[in-house]
Parts: sequence; C-alpha cells; structure tokens
Amino acid sequence: MSTSTPFVNTIVSGYSPKGKYITLGAALFEDQPVKDAQVKIPIKTFNRHGLIAGATGTGKTITLQIIAESLCAEGVPVLLMDLKGDLSGISEKGSANAKIEERHAAIGMPYHPEGSSAEFFSISDEPGVRLKATVSEFGPVLFSKILELNDTQSGIMAMLFKYADEHELPLLDLKDIKQLLQYAGNEGKADIQKEYGGISSSSIATITRKIIELEGQGADVFFGEPSFEVKDLLRLDEKGKGIASIIRLSDIQDKPKLFSSFMLCLLAEVYASFPESGDLEQPKLCIFIEEAHLIFKEASKALLNQIESIIKLIRSKGVGVFFITQNPYDIPDVVLSQLGLKVQHALRAFTEKDRKAIRKTAENYPNSEFYKTDELLTNLGIGQALITALNEKGIPTPLAAVHLKAPASRIGTLSNEEIELKLKSSELIHKYNKTIDRDSAYEILREKIQEVSKAPLPSEKETRKTKEEKTLLDKAGANPLVKQIGRTVAREVTRGLLGVLGIGTRRKKSWF
Repeated sequence: MSTSTPFVNTIVSGYSPKGKYITLGAALFEDQPVKDAQVKIPIKTFNRHGLIAGATGTGKTITLQIIAESLCAEGVPVLLMDLKGDLSGISEKGSANAKIEERHAAIGMPYHPEGSSAEFFSISDEPGVRLKATVSEFGPVLFSKILELNDTQSGIMAMLFKYADEHELPLLDLKDIKQLLQYAGNEGKADIQKEYGGISSSSIATITRKIIELEGQGADVFFGEPSFEVKDLLRLDEKGKGIASIIRLSDIQDKPKLFSSFMLCLLAEVYASFPESGDLEQPKLCIFIEEAHLIFKEASKALLNQIESIIKLIRSKGVGVFFITQNPYDIPDVVLSQLGLKVQHALRAFTEKDRKAIRKTAENYPNSEFYKTDELLTNLGIGQALITALNEKGIPTPLAAVHLKAPASRIGTLSNEEIELKLKSSELIHKYNKTIDRDSAYEILREKIQEVSKAPLPSEKETRKTKEEKTLLDKAGANPLVKQIGRTVAREVTRGLLGVLGIGTRRKKSWF
C-alpha cells in the first residue's frame, strides 16, 4: 500500500462536499501535489468569512483572484477592494503558458482560460462608477463614530441631525453639516438653545476641525448625491454568472481613516438593507478586502467594536467577508475567530520576533499527522498555501498544504485604455456619474444668515425679555431632573444595534 494512501483518504474525506463547490488545487504530500487529493471548498460555507494571509510576494492576490472568479462562475457576485490595482485582470480571459500548463498537469486539472464580467467603481478621483452617500443617510451615531467624537460631542451631533430633520434641512454633503455647525454656533444659537438646550462653542469648533480632517483625506468626494444602492452589487450577467464589482482604491492607501470609515459604512448598509437569510445554498455576496490591516490600523476602539459586531452578524444576511493581509495578527482576535476559511501562504523568519509569530500562527491551525506546521510555513513555495475550511456541517476540515491552480483570468492589471473602454459600456455609470447639487442645508442656512445680518437691531425691551428667558432656561438646565432626562435621551439615541450602525427609521435603501 502506498504511504500516501492514509493521506489521500484524509483529504478526500475532509474535502468532498455534496453540493456546489470550488476547487482550489491539490494537496501536497512530501512536497509533491497528489492529483487524487484535490481540495474542494463548499460554496455553502462562504458566508462564514475567511482570511488570506502571507508574506509579500507569496501569492495572496492571486489566491484572492482564484477564489473570486470561481465564485462568479458559480453565480455568486463578489465585491473586491482593489488597493494595489492588481485585480482588474479578473475581467479579462487569461492565457496559457508553460508554467501554467505544468502546474495544472501536476494537480490533475485542465486549464480553461475565462474572464469574469466586471464593473469598476471609485470613491475618489479614479475613473469608475461613483459611490456616494449623503450625510443624512449615515445617521448621527455612525457619523459620530467616524469622527471619533466623545459622548458630549455625539449628543450635539444627534441634536443637530434632529434639528435638520424637523426644519427640513437636507444634510447631503460635508459643506451642509459644516454650515449647520456654523449656524448653531452663531445666528441660530438662540433658536436651537430654545428647543434643545445649550451647545458649547468649543464643542462646535472641535467637531468642525474633525470634519475638516476627514475632508483632507478625500471624504468630500463620496458625500453627496446620487446615493449608491447596494442592490447593484448583486447583479448577474446574461449567462447567470456573478459580476465582480471592483472598487479602485489605489490612491487612498495612505488614508487609513478614510478607508476604515468607508468599509464600516459599506458593511453597515449591506447589513441594514439585506433581509435575514440564514444559511443559504450559496451566499448572496462575498466581499474581499485587500490590505485589510488598513481598516484596523488607525481605527478607534469604538469603530473596531462596530466592525466586530457587523462581522459576527452579517453572515445571517447571506454575506461573506474575506480579509487579505500579510500577518493574521493584523486582524483583531475577535474578528479572527469568526473566519471559517483560512488560507495561509508562506511566512518569512528574519528575526526572533518573526520566529515567535510563526509558531503562534501554526497554533491557529488543526494538528496534522502529515505536516510540521511551523516548519512548513517557512518552506511553502509561491502559489502554495496551508488551507483549512468548514465543511457543509460547519466542522473544520483537515489541514492541507495545497498546490493552488492558476487563475482562469488575466494575471495583472488592465491598462487605462482597457478600463476606459469597459466604463463606456457600463450600465451603472450613467445612473451614478452625474452631478446633483439641489438646495440643501448649506443654501437654506446661508439665506437665513443673510436675512439675520440685514435685520434691524432689537429694542431694549426685547433684549431684556430675551435675557429673562435665558435666565429661566439656565435655571431649568441646572435642575437635576432635567439633566437626568437629557442623559436618558442621549443613551437611547446610541442604544441598540441599528442605532450603533447609524440607521434611522426614515432611511432609504441606498449606499451606507
């Protein structure tokens, strides 16, 4: 009996799903791929999230491309965060060469070049379908989380959103909320205090500075109209295959706060908009986040808590989220524990710290009688990876070192001319790439400010009356009962999952 027979039996029993699946490659035994030990991952489990990790140059992006195009081929739409510009090639057919033919012969799979239908999006100045949202759609709580406001400042933000609602002041872009802050601190201060209580000038100044900081990272580009509708991420092409939605983000790599805020808003809107689905035969959407460490790099604790909450809950909406990063420990432990599929490419041990990290990484994988995991992690070749997943019953599969197949689509980027050509045939670009600048809070409040500046000065009697009203208001504010009511209202605003996500009852189904 061949020494590989127990190994083959282990892999076959662990990776033989009964329903739809994608094949990633063939398992390695004694450094050689075994054709009879192919690694097949059930599509049903792709809403359980995943991780693709490994050192630079070990093949993480190619693995992402393999998984994404395989899902598209089975009718599952994917959303790709393309921070390096490497993923546009998924939209074009690949081409065979000697190395690809050799790899596929070794794993016992024929090579069939094929591209996926793709749509290119942008939240910056990159060419693509514009992703936008209004400030109102964010809601006061989520907007406060993005700005990292404290409790007092968050309460002011909730108050201003309510004031804007009740006085029909649309908050569409950042200049609207800045104008409202200016109005609240000057011409409208007395009016707002009369309805909601005092607002300190220092808090208004702090909030304004934080909005300007967010503007400096380019956020003003994606605040506005028309709002993107997340249902447009669920499209299939004329052959019934999933469309790959590629968000071009290569110009925001140095803006981690903008990226983490953007991702949280996206996940929150998907969670809010999609109905509960439970475990489907295949997910509705899979989201791949390249350079995932940027999400967590400068995110506040409050922001991290929201990301963790959404990752735990979003799979019930039929959505899988996959993080691609160099080191598994770029991902917080609470999130890491939620990831069902783990694909680990080679790690490099240049220092004692690196060697400790490799031993720690090895402990995250199931024990195997066929591999010394910590040693294998440094010896894997390019296009090879350690893989463990969940089977159709949700049980972890045996650890497999896999010789991965090649992508069916093009490896590498599309030229600017090729992308422009695809954008010309886009069905969405005409829907979203248009300028809408209707009258909103900015214009309405500017008009009010101009009216106030032209108004005659109040008489001595009116001034005395105003002072008396203010004195009564101050006394009421000092009342412990009034203070307690205020604190209770503030707590209720921030309570509950939908409140945490900044989702109000009047929201329409749109982006963010």
